[in-house]
Amino acid sequence: MIVVEVVPDRDRFTVETERFRRELLAHCYRMVGSAHDAEDLVQETYLRAWRSWSGFEGRASMRSWLYKIATNVCLKALERRRIRVLPSGLSGPCDGPDRTPSPLAPGEVSWLEPFPDAWVAPLDGDPAAVVVERESLRLALIASLQHLPARQRAILILREVLAFSATETAEILGTTTAAVKSGLQRARARLDELAPEPEKLLEPTDHRARALLDGYIAAFERSDAGLLEQVLRVDAGLEATPFGDWQSGRAMCIHILGTYVLGTPGDWRMIATTANGQPAAVVYHRDSDGVLQADGVVVLAPTATGISRVVKFHDPALVTTFGFPDALGH
Repeated sequence: MIVVEVVPDRDRFTVETERFRRELLAHCYRMVGSAHDAEDLVQETYLRAWRSWSGFEGRASMRSWLYKIATNVCLKALERRRIRVLPSGLSGPCDGPDRTPSPLAPGEVSWLEPFPDAWVAPLDGDPAAVVVERESLRLALIASLQHLPARQRAILILREVLAFSATETAEILGTTTAAVKSGLQRARARLDELAPEPEKLLEPTDHRARALLDGYIAAFERSDAGLLEQVLRVDAGLEATPFGDWQSGRAMCIHILGTYVLGTPGDWRMIATTANGQPAAVVYHRDSDGVLQADGVVVLAPTATGISRVVKFHDPALVTTFGFPDALGH
């Protein structure tokens, strides 16, 4: 008897699956809150899909089959990882005596990471798809999702972001439609507790949003705290990883930035980009040799009345993640 081994067709696999890579990357990011982890999890998803390719018989759609693999890869990863948070997810705003910002010890907290919009920009450029993608990646939403139990998080994302039916979601998660419906109800209730009224943000393409970003950048590059007065809302919040304390109120935000951060003109350089569907900038700081070294990424929450929140991620590696060089020279 001759046994014929079925060898998967890699070219066909690539054609059939690669068109879903960008949306799977966004899905994994929503699940785990880290751009770097999302990349690794998508790679694991495609490795598992390739290994199972010869057994895929089309009983489910290609998209739902890949989401089943990706979701379970994420759930497995989350079993051994702490949730990723922002400073505002640890405590209320700092209301104690004035003090120099002090970072938390490395490893004490797993920090949320920003996500480059360029990684998931729809290839067809459909404006409606672009808006939906941005809204589902807003930083505040991602931060709130991390506080849900992992399976509830998956249910909410699959049902309300990706529009899978309750039956499809149950198949993806290997559970019942009743469990999906009850899990979704609990997830919605918890999200309402965390963020009762999601704020309406301006699209990054809105000229008002770009003006706010330009004003924020100018304040740093000119070391001019007065410019912050023009772009921050009275109730603005300021937080930065890896610092545990965060500030609420424009006066306190400007005080902290003016006293401890702005320095002298020329110390900072920022280049506009977008992250999490919001205006953002990669940040460089001038070192003692006069070289502008990568410092991190700042993400703004722009509204019709000004910037409502500033989140700075002090991680130089993020600059290259966003596709920019790690130094700018003199």
